[in-house]
Amino acid sequence: MKKIIFLLLAISIVSCKKAEETKQVDVKLHQLVGGSILVKKLEVFSQDTTYTGQQKQFTDAYYVISHPKGNLMWDAGLPEQLVKPQPYDEPSGVYRVRRPDSLVNQLKTIGYKIEDFKYFAMSHSHFDHIGHASYMKDATWIVQENEYNVTVGDSVKVKNPSLTALTNVKKINGDYDVFGDGTVVIKYMPGHTIGHQVLYVEVAGLEKPVLLTGDLYHFEENRTTKGVPSFNYNVAQTLESIDKFEAFAKEKNAEVIIQHSPIAFEKLEKLLKK
Repeated sequence: MKKIIFLLLAISIVSCKKAEETKQVDVKLHQLVGGSILVKKLEVFSQDTTYTGQQKQFTDAYYVISHPKGNLMWDAGLPEQLVKPQPYDEPSGVYRVRRPDSLVNQLKTIGYKIEDFKYFAMSHSHFDHIGHASYMKDATWIVQENEYNVTVGDSVKVKNPSLTALTNVKKINGDYDVFGDGTVVIKYMPGHTIGHQVLYVEVAGLEKPVLLTGDLYHFEENRTTKGVPSFNYNVAQTLESIDKFEAFAKEKNAEVIIQHSPIAFEKLEKLLKK
């Protein structure tokens, strides 16, 4: 009888553990608009003259990921100095930029405050992804070590104050499981910059996981043609990352969201409202 009772208890414990493992973690995702970017000289997004004379409208999204173990902000849009009625034409003549509202106001619309965030990470350190980064100084900045070294490392003479404000730093090398359960994973995809990364998120209630591209792609045609911008850090690395990204997206049957694409922005909005 004791053996039978012991066996039943063991089966019960194993069943409970399996149930816990299969239970979906309550991960929520919100996307916010960190800016509007009109690319007036689209040819900079090619290695040749493919887009000469063309313009294209980009969005500049950033994201809030809510997990039972804490909140993560992904990317930081354009600087808040660009929150003004008229857009700004930057000196190179390539971009016309504007930010619609401040971080504080935007977070308020989804019920969050700046101090609610345990983690902060960016796909990379270009100007349109680090805009309000300095406000995240109390969060832990998760960054590839090589990206950290070339932006705010000891050997860097001119450092961006938006990044130097981030003193709680978690340096990583490669992929990183943010909460340790596979639901929110930073994937190392270098090439656009030396430490460029993308984000995989298993959102509760969605049929497919979401895969945020960072700037691996800027618009849909980039993905189709494997187009690489003229200003990428390393073309060969970018192409390797594209192959790696697409294999991972296929393996996970993920919904790919191109962060600068207005089309992808609307697609994700519809998915999140279902």
